[in-house]
Amino acid sequence: MWVARTSSSQGAAAVTTSDLVGLRIKTVRRQRGLSQAQLAHPELSDSYVSLIESGKRTPTPAVLELLAAKLDCSLSYLINGVTAEQMEDIELALGYARLALENGEVTEARTRFAELLENSNLSGLTSLRQEAEFGLALATEAAGDLDEAISLMLRLREEELPQERGLEVAIALCRAYRESERLHEAVEVGERLLIGDTREPWTDLRVELGATLLMAYYERGDMLRARQFAAELLNAADALGTPRAIVAANWNASIVARAAGHYDEAVAFIERALAVQLEHGQPRNTARMRVQAARTKLRTGAQDPATVRTVLHAAIREFEQTSTSTIDQAILYLELACAEYMSGDLDEAAEHAAKCRDLLPRYGHVSGAEANLLLGRIYGAAGQVDEAREHAAAVERWLRPLPDSRRSASHWYATAETMEQLGDTDRAVEAYQRALACAGL
Repeated sequence: MWVARTSSSQGAAAVTTSDLVGLRIKTVRRQRGLSQAQLAHPELSDSYVSLIESGKRTPTPAVLELLAAKLDCSLSYLINGVTAEQMEDIELALGYARLALENGEVTEARTRFAELLENSNLSGLTSLRQEAEFGLALATEAAGDLDEAISLMLRLREEELPQERGLEVAIALCRAYRESERLHEAVEVGERLLIGDTREPWTDLRVELGATLLMAYYERGDMLRARQFAAELLNAADALGTPRAIVAANWNASIVARAAGHYDEAVAFIERALAVQLEHGQPRNTARMRVQAARTKLRTGAQDPATVRTVLHAAIREFEQTSTSTIDQAILYLELACAEYMSGDLDEAAEHAAKCRDLLPRYGHVSGAEANLLLGRIYGAAGQVDEAREHAAAVERWLRPLPDSRRSASHWYATAETMEQLGDTDRAVEAYQRALACAGL
């Protein structure tokens, strides 16, 4: 076996198993026809080389560099058992997988990450393997397979991870739980790292995790906690002064402010977030934030439906070119359907509401309930009462699996109102009763 030589600056942290390192040194030394004394001379003693080869001594980074040079092999091979060419192939494959995910080619990204993880050479490269596993989890989430994405993230979280990687995994896991309507687990993940007797200083990643936790509070209906925590995040982001923290805090604080009826605050927060995002942010979050800004302005009356509709149609192209998840896409089409309904374009509104619903996992997702409720109103406005009642009744199938919360109560109440308007009195009464139960009344 010929092992190519390459320069490297990898440190001692990469040396994980001294006996494997020693075995590789012995193997290459014998392939080169060298004795231990010849390899050692003049810098080292032959007894020291013998101890390294037997795994009884762990060589320092400097000694490893020296031995790699004397053996004319790559340092990466001595440390990880991977040649320079193999390492280059792995890094190239990882780069292609990352690029596919960033460009919204979710299926391609998922395939590439999965194929990379089947490469036996990756097993000894802990950092790169963890990056590939996290990439697979993100691609799986983006494809809408939330249960599998959560499973992948939980397995990864069981490992010893660098601090930043651990926070990234926590953010994605908290988000995936929230998107799955598993709000208790989402809160638990966020609070485990952020809430406690000894708090770590705020960083960009900790603010992002906080913003994800904030949405779990909001969706759980804990508005008092959400308002308090939003204020804490905004203060932390302002103290940091970094674009990433400012965007995360203002983005989700806007949603909480709108839900609390503070419309001017909601618009101000989202406009600040979008302005910073456009200057500094990544395409995926820029596309998602345009939708959130349009949603806020539409629902607070800060912008007319026709203008919002134009913005959302442009956002479709952005979504197609980035790694937005199917949940993100569903929300985009739901907001577009709302804008078209308010503009009087009922056919387009129905088409996009149906597209939203079809993108979501069935059942137990609040956006699916909102889509069916909107379809009920659209068909009711068109005079097609039977179809309207059918869609309104379908809301129940989406809401029943969800936990009781103020958020669920508001959707049950809206469903009851719609059914009442459509003349379906019995179902309206049932929906009103369900709304009261969810509110704890």
